[in-house]
Amino acid sequence: MKLHTYYRSSASYRVRIALNLKQFDVDEAYIHLSRNGGEQFSAAFDALNPQHLLPVLEDDGLLLTQSLAIIEYLDETRPVLPLLPSDAAGRARVRALSQAIACDIHPLNNLRVLKYLSEQLQVTPDQKNAWYRHWVALGLQGLEQRLASDGATGAFCHGDTPTMADCCLSPQLYNARRFECDLSPYPTLTRIDANCEALPAFRDAAPDRQRDAE
Repeated sequence: MKLHTYYRSSASYRVRIALNLKQFDVDEAYIHLSRNGGEQFSAAFDALNPQHLLPVLEDDGLLLTQSLAIIEYLDETRPVLPLLPSDAAGRARVRALSQAIACDIHPLNNLRVLKYLSEQLQVTPDQKNAWYRHWVALGLQGLEQRLASDGATGAFCHGDTPTMADCCLSPQLYNARRFECDLSPYPTLTRIDANCEALPAFRDAAPDRQRDAE
């Protein structure tokens, strides 16, 4: 099994957490998203994923893309330490929380969007950061309200063991802190994140602990 990753890729970060929680050792290939115009645009990587996005997981000849699909694949093929609940309602809730981050918040503030704002639309750094903080705050506020008011929320997003939703939440909050977003309005999210960071699986997946970190 080989993971194509970049230390600051939020989507790769999610998969690294999932692999750590399941205690899998994998080979890693490092794809620098900025060097030489972006190594994700090389012919070699294009053959792996023509969308030019990370992560890509290779497993016995199978090429897998999209972080949530990869995590669900890992859960179905290696069900020990499950990252999705056993009941249909629980799985739907965890998927919805995960998608609220991976599909609604993250795409509006990932690297290629921010580069487009700066390079093509010529926005100033302050305007770019305002864009980032606006969409992050809007998304996190809805997530905070949902988790704070739902009895299914426990020490983690769903109950008292980490799920796919926590694999998404921790990287999103890491990036929010990197862009100096105010997280004080989200006590439920930061409480859950603190519980995640107490676990080696989450700490070891952090960007600054990766071998390709700069």
